[in-house]
Amino acid sequence: MAKRASSPGLLASYRRKRTGWSFYLRNLLYLIVFWLVATTALALPFPPAGSLQLREGDVSPSDIRAPRRFSFISQVLTEDARKRAEDAVQDIYDPPQARIARQQIERARAVINFVDMVRADPFASTARKSEWLSSIADVTLSPEAIKALLSMDDRTWKDVSTEIINVLDRAMREEIRSSNLEAVKRTVPALVSPQFNEEQNLVISQFVQGLLKPNAFFNAEKTAEARRKARESVQPISRTFEEGEIIVRAGEIVDALDVEALEALGLQQERVDWNDILGAGGFALLCTVGLGLYMVRHLPLLRSHPRYSTLLFVLLVTFTILLKVMIPGQSMLAYMFPIAALAFLVTVLVEFPIALGSVLVVSLLAGYLSRGSLELMVYLLLSGLFAGLVLARTEKISAFFWAGLFVSVVNVAIILTFQLPARVYDTLGLLGMVSMGFVNGLLSAGITLATFYFLGSVFGITTTLQLMELLRPTHPLLRELLLKAPGTYHHSILVSNMAEEAASRIGADTLLTRVGAYYHDIGKVKRPYFFAENQVDGVNVHEGLDPLTSADIIRRHVEEGLELAREYKLPPAIQAFIPEHHGTTVATYFYHQAKEKAADPSQVNEDDFRYPGPKPQSRETAIVMLADGCESAVRSKRPASPEQIDEIVYKMIRSRLLDGQLDECNLTMRDLQTIREAFVAMLAAVFHPRIQYPEPAAVPPPEEPAAPAPAGIPTQERPS
Repeated sequence: MAKRASSPGLLASYRRKRTGWSFYLRNLLYLIVFWLVATTALALPFPPAGSLQLREGDVSPSDIRAPRRFSFISQVLTEDARKRAEDAVQDIYDPPQARIARQQIERARAVINFVDMVRADPFASTARKSEWLSSIADVTLSPEAIKALLSMDDRTWKDVSTEIINVLDRAMREEIRSSNLEAVKRTVPALVSPQFNEEQNLVISQFVQGLLKPNAFFNAEKTAEARRKARESVQPISRTFEEGEIIVRAGEIVDALDVEALEALGLQQERVDWNDILGAGGFALLCTVGLGLYMVRHLPLLRSHPRYSTLLFVLLVTFTILLKVMIPGQSMLAYMFPIAALAFLVTVLVEFPIALGSVLVVSLLAGYLSRGSLELMVYLLLSGLFAGLVLARTEKISAFFWAGLFVSVVNVAIILTFQLPARVYDTLGLLGMVSMGFVNGLLSAGITLATFYFLGSVFGITTTLQLMELLRPTHPLLRELLLKAPGTYHHSILVSNMAEEAASRIGADTLLTRVGAYYHDIGKVKRPYFFAENQVDGVNVHEGLDPLTSADIIRRHVEEGLELAREYKLPPAIQAFIPEHHGTTVATYFYHQAKEKAADPSQVNEDDFRYPGPKPQSRETAIVMLADGCESAVRSKRPASPEQIDEIVYKMIRSRLLDGQLDECNLTMRDLQTIREAFVAMLAAVFHPRIQYPEPAAVPPPEEPAAPAPAGIPTQERPS
């Protein structure tokens, strides 16, 4: 019988193509577009504002009216009021220090003793004495005062020196600052007792004026604290414009208050110069290069799943545009930016390390847009980091809710960590920020759930929730498999148990492996009676067919399985198990049968009996291939001991390895040994020898002989 033509187009669509230059060019294009989007978001006004470009000092060309009623907090008026309150606070000085007064009185006594010595010197001339008196440190005596001093008798000098100490003591008891020292010196003559004449008053005043020193000093800390409290006591000042109210009249000079109003109303178009563009472009380039290098570190994942890089590009561009809308000038709204949604989506659709890199890039861009706000950048970075870490398993929708709630708590903790140490904060503003942070986590979880299925289906990415749905026994395709091919159904259940255990031991995706094993043989639903596990009453339909036709029918269950998978819209990751669990192996039983029946065995083409492939491309599909072969072989040969099971499993794995079926997956020799141990443990529990219980004597023997064992292909090469 002629070989039935297969449908190569359908199978070819599931073969993994080798990565060529197109992969690198596409990702390079993604990076360039992302750099352009990031530069535009960082440098240009987005969304565009009005067409006015007035600056402080310009002349308004026309009347500018408010397009709507609008109220806003005027930073200009608020700052002016705070500056006035701050300037109204006088400098604060410490109380006068008595220590300085004592020091100066001691200094005065020392000077008086020196004057006594000069006056009493019998050998010095008057000129010499005048020279000595004029050289006294701190005290500057005029020639008139020196002349009066030298002409005094001893009793008068004694009274004058006593008055010097008294006047100095009274003057130093008052607060003397550096700023009012000269004013205090001018009041000294009035402090001298009226009993002294004008010349004596001059001597006393000049002595005291030279010895006066500041005794109260400026306290910078107390002054700054008082001025800070004065600033903070000023409440924000708001301005309100009614619709149609003139903001700036034609011909008026625009001041800072006018510019602020125009910007608040969205009438002012921000001017962008080349320095802004170059700075933003440079920063965006650094972030883009860092992202590119980070992607290189995860190149095997992105290369084996090209759709991941496309998804990552779409998400990064979307969240970068959202940054521009929510961050600049929106101090409160910035804390609602759903960075956790980005982390959730990339974690569940790709993997956590890629999510971490994405969160880092977006957080850096947010820091630039917020003019270097460390608080906001750390808030977004930690929020995204914890979001990716906490969403480890997504087998239930409730996992997203609990992850969002956890992120909400983390957001609140980050805000309080930065705000509370400041000790001075706006209570209502803090409550608003905390509310925004708490809602952020739950909002991110909602966004993730809303876009989860959509993104997964658009980019062909299998989600965990999809896999959980496919595990339901009530799934239409599984129900059809159970009803039409019960033997295949139970075989798939056992294979899934074996494969899941092996995947768990080597760290592969257990859920994907289990679901893939459930559906790997769904093509047998089309012709269930051609497969040994579904044959009953000893009927083997292959006995009436030639080997090539039988092999063609058996091999076609792969193509028919793919048709069913497309009909029931199974995810691509599950569809891959259908052709890859056989790889490019040969239907050996029929191949050898054909050679035995052929007149010239050399004319039998082995490729006519070979499965179309491809070979397993992942660890999960390779595990299912090995589990499928081992389960079929053990069930066929019915071993009597675990040792025999181990020998069968070893031979099966070895034959697949030597045949090159495991060349394109990432299984190591250690993995194969672990898989072998898992299979043996599972199969030994299922196919262990049963104890033969004696028949009770009271029960008569059956009237009819037991039905013979199902006929089928008695080796591991039988169709399975």
